[in-house]
Amino acid sequence: LEVEPLLDLLDGVMLTGSPSNVAPWRYAGAKPREGVPQDERRDATTLPLIRAAVKRGMPLLCICRGFQELNVAYGGTLFQHVEEVPGRMDHREDKTAALDVQYAPVHDVHLADRGMLRRFAGDASVIRVNSLHGQGIDRLGDGLAVEAVAPDGQIEGVTVKGAAGFALGVQWHPEWKFWNDAFSTALFAAFGQAAIHYAKVKT
Repeated sequence: LEVEPLLDLLDGVMLTGSPSNVAPWRYAGAKPREGVPQDERRDATTLPLIRAAVKRGMPLLCICRGFQELNVAYGGTLFQHVEEVPGRMDHREDKTAALDVQYAPVHDVHLADRGMLRRFAGDASVIRVNSLHGQGIDRLGDGLAVEAVAPDGQIEGVTVKGAAGFALGVQWHPEWKFWNDAFSTALFAAFGQAAIHYAKVKT
C-alpha cells in the first residue's frame, strides 16, 4: 500500500487497539507463540504510515496496538508477554468480565513534567487508567520521549521528539466513555483541534 495518496485525503490519523499484535519479526523479536493473533496487512500499512504522517506534521494519535506500532515504527522493541517480565505486573484484562469492568481504571500512570499529557491533566502528575494489553514497550524507539509510566516501570505514553504536529501514543484506552473523564476529553479535544488546524494550513 502506498501511504502518501492515502494521507492526501486525511487531516489526522488515529491508530486504534486490536486483538492482534505487531508481528515480532518487525522488531527482530522471537517467533510468536501458537495462537497469538497477528495482522501482517495492518503492520504493512501502519508502520510506514506513522513515519509519513509525522513527516507531514499531520496529527497522529496512537492507542494500545497503535502505541506499540508507534514504538516499532521508530525502531523500538516490544515485550510479547509483559506479565512474564520480572518486576512487571499483569496488564491484561479479565476477558470474562463485563466490558465496564474490563475497561475500568485499574492502575496509576505517572506523567512526565512539562509533557503533553501533563497539560491535559491540569495540576495532576498522576492519573488512573484502564489496562487491556499483553504486549508493551521493551526498548524505546529512537526519537521518542516518555510521557507516562506505570508503577511497575512499564512505559505507557510517548511523544515523537521534535514533531511538527500532534504526535502522541498511549497504551491505555482513553476512548472508553471518554465523556466521563476530564483527562480523556481534553486529550481528544486537543487531537481534534490539531486536525482542524492541519486542515487549514496543509498544502
